[in-house]
Amino acid sequence: MVSTAKTGASGKRAHGLRLLAACLSAGSVLGTGFPASAQSTQQPFPSAPMQQDANAPLADAAAQDTAAAAAQDTAPAAAASEPVDADAAPNPVTGSVANVDAEALDLGRMNLREAPLGAIPTRRLRDDLEAPGIRLGTMVLRPSVIQNLGTETTRSGGSKETRTYWETGLRGTLTSDWSRHELTVTGEGYWQKNISGQGDTDPRANIDADLRLDLSGNTIAHLRAGYGFSREDTDDPNAVSGAAVQSGIHRFTGGASLEHDFGRLRGTVAADVERWRYSAAELSDGTRVSLSDRDRIAGTLRARIGYEISPALTPFLEASIGRILYDERTDAQGYARSADVYAAKAGISADFGEKLRGELGLGYRKQVFDDSRLSYIAAVTVDGNVFWSPQRGTDVNIGLSTTIDPSTTAGLSGSVIYALNAAVTHQVRSNLVARLTGSTTWTEYGASSGTGDTVAYAAGAGLSYSLNRYLDLTGDIGYELTDRQSAADTQVWRAMVGLTAKR
Repeated sequence: MVSTAKTGASGKRAHGLRLLAACLSAGSVLGTGFPASAQSTQQPFPSAPMQQDANAPLADAAAQDTAAAAAQDTAPAAAASEPVDADAAPNPVTGSVANVDAEALDLGRMNLREAPLGAIPTRRLRDDLEAPGIRLGTMVLRPSVIQNLGTETTRSGGSKETRTYWETGLRGTLTSDWSRHELTVTGEGYWQKNISGQGDTDPRANIDADLRLDLSGNTIAHLRAGYGFSREDTDDPNAVSGAAVQSGIHRFTGGASLEHDFGRLRGTVAADVERWRYSAAELSDGTRVSLSDRDRIAGTLRARIGYEISPALTPFLEASIGRILYDERTDAQGYARSADVYAAKAGISADFGEKLRGELGLGYRKQVFDDSRLSYIAAVTVDGNVFWSPQRGTDVNIGLSTTIDPSTTAGLSGSVIYALNAAVTHQVRSNLVARLTGSTTWTEYGASSGTGDTVAYAAGAGLSYSLNRYLDLTGDIGYELTDRQSAADTQVWRAMVGLTAKR
């Protein structure tokens, strides 16, 4: 009886072990059928099922189970210790995964890196759309040649003039590539020729140079020089009436400044010189009218002190004194127009990085003439400039200025000119830039002059499309309205298309 019972129990245990072995074998087969999904979450069963004799004792069966478990535990470690070939193809049996780029893995991260506060990611043109420039030793020259075809329609009172013209321009920048100090030279010039119709041409040129000297960590010096040329407007009160070609205005500038930081205090002293020279106007019969009595030179000394209340805001006070000397003691009407100039202003400069920077000042300016018959000119001045980037690829530039323009009319001292201009550029695509411009200029002559004030408005829009790094296609349209209290208004429409070759 006892022997029979033992034999029956042993048979049951053997039958159970056979079932366990069959399950293990089935799991191995299923695991090889789903290598990518099943084995990515758990380790596979051994591919060879364990064989066990039905008559083996329980101790032998337990030993075999322990060996199988040990084999499963050591298999991953052994696989990890083997060298991995980065170029090997994924194994369809084990479900191995090829190497993935680290940047691609960042797409699935939840804790992405934070951008610096206040940083604006600027949209830049692609490298293949930027002209490389011409290296001249330690300098880099970036020249551009511009060829435009334009049309212009001018309405004044009951008259109308239309012209079509070619405009050829040259523009360039020269920048130093030094470890210390910096030299920057910018210039542009345009020449026009009418190919049909009637109308005044508008030649103009401008060049400026700025040498920055880094004398120490707290001291910077600037040396500046410049030249500008423009044609006097026919509608300007100082223009020669009935002239076929108005006078050309040559303007020369030069100056030096020294800036030093005394902790939170920032001091600046500067000296500036300006020279104006007027060419002769030409009448319709060929007669030339000399305007040398308007040639003059002006010198100005100015000082500024500012206090840094924060790294981004610096209020300041500025004062200046100057002298205007005419080449001829008296003009054609016998007036001595040399004068002393005094000015002062208070303002604030801001620098919030690429997002917002600029300066705004409010002050007072007075020009006292040597001739007692000429009343002095006094005006409240508003000057400043603001650079604002509201979003990526969009830049806004706003400028304010106040100037005094001396007169050539007998008994008239001059006028005060307030100007506001704004420009918006938006990078629509990496190779497409849109532009909007606008300006308002108010010329105030004073009640005693007997001349009504003049207000000029201007608006424009344009597009620049980069065909490649060396060639741009441009298009512009503009409108100007000059509102005069003592004369007929003037309206001007302009449209222009052109090509710009860059190097």
